[in-house]
Amino acid sequence: MGKTTKYILITLGALVVLLVILKATGVIGKPSKTQVATEKADKRDIIETVSASGKIKPEIEVKISSEVSGEIVELPIKEGDIVKKGQLLCKVRPDILKSGYERAIASYNTQKASVGNAAQMFEQSKANFANSEAKYKRSKELYSKKVLSAAEFDAATADYQSAKAALEAARQNQIGSNYGLAQSSASVKEASDNLAKTSIYSPVDGVVSKLSVEKGERVLGTVQNVGTEIMTISDLSALDVNVDVNENDINRVLLGDSAVIEVDAFLGKKFKGVVREIGSSANVVGTNADQVTNFTVKVRVVPASYANLVAAGSKNPSPFKPGLSATVDIQTNHTTALSVPIQSVTTRGLKKDEDKKADVAPPKDDSKTKKTTDAVKEYVFVYDAKTTTVKQVEVTTGIQNDTYIQILSGLKGGEEVVSGPYSAISKTLNDKMQVEKVDKSKLFTADSSKK
Repeated sequence: MGKTTKYILITLGALVVLLVILKATGVIGKPSKTQVATEKADKRDIIETVSASGKIKPEIEVKISSEVSGEIVELPIKEGDIVKKGQLLCKVRPDILKSGYERAIASYNTQKASVGNAAQMFEQSKANFANSEAKYKRSKELYSKKVLSAAEFDAATADYQSAKAALEAARQNQIGSNYGLAQSSASVKEASDNLAKTSIYSPVDGVVSKLSVEKGERVLGTVQNVGTEIMTISDLSALDVNVDVNENDINRVLLGDSAVIEVDAFLGKKFKGVVREIGSSANVVGTNADQVTNFTVKVRVVPASYANLVAAGSKNPSPFKPGLSATVDIQTNHTTALSVPIQSVTTRGLKKDEDKKADVAPPKDDSKTKKTTDAVKEYVFVYDAKTTTVKQVEVTTGIQNDTYIQILSGLKGGEEVVSGPYSAISKTLNDKMQVEKVDKSKLFTADSSKK
């Protein structure tokens, strides 16, 4: 091998090593400009929403309990059955209450006979009084004419007074008998009502959403106790989603706001809803250190939005079951306005700029400096195709949805705004910085390859 060849090989080796070092240190092979994607600022429909989750619950849900204690002897329905108002749901053994009712009837009849007897006694007393009164008047006239002796007149007077007292006693006895009859009648009504309570009828139209007992079980009455819950009747024609809305969002929710409802059991389907009730009292959850304050909001599910899911000929008016989990997006605001992608907007404090100024001429008023350095403003970066640079533009924002945010000031419309990557928007980009505009798909491909 000649010296020339040797020098050439050594030179080539040195170049290879240098290239490797430059590649490893990033001097070569690294893009000199930050790659960004852009999207135009334009007018769009923006619907601001408040999201919350909860459970489906019927507006009318009645828990059925027995007012009397005993054994269930009839249970003609089962869970899931459709029932009508007034339909028999179950019957508790009526034997004891039936015998009580019969005793009350017998007592009533006895008292009724007593009233009749008292009436006859009163009539008899009236006749005796009339006879005694006539004798007294004749005796008084004869006594005044000196025809009747004093003893005979005194006897007639005593008979008259006795008959008068007996008449009053008969009258009071008749009144007392009538009161006794009224009391017996009330006892009969009470016994009849208690007997009727052994048969339980549905108070509303609905579905037996829960059945907690079986035929032959004993239940505890609710007259003096908590009682046994026998079943729950739910009216599925009017359903609500009860959701908890955080205190930060509750003031944005108004009665009548429309909503989009997603039910976990019906994936891929969306249903319409309307806010019909907003809770006035707070639900505080958690400990003192981690308390969360929510307010219950009831969103009515619009029947027309799930009508196609109800099977033809089905007596059940709804495909939903009480207790299903659901997510609600309440639409609190709607506008058509100039907007940009949410990720295009970043916040920048003024602290760095003030620090730079401080190196040249330190501020004299520390209080003013503190107020300035604490300020935070919103910016977007507008792409200039001619210079391939970005301009940092201060903006003010309004409402937003999941994708776009309203621009109230700072842009006129039509500008190309940097929309990605967000890491570059929030940290890397600066005013008048050189960038490379690429397609969004290419940008995402590059990001994933780095990972």
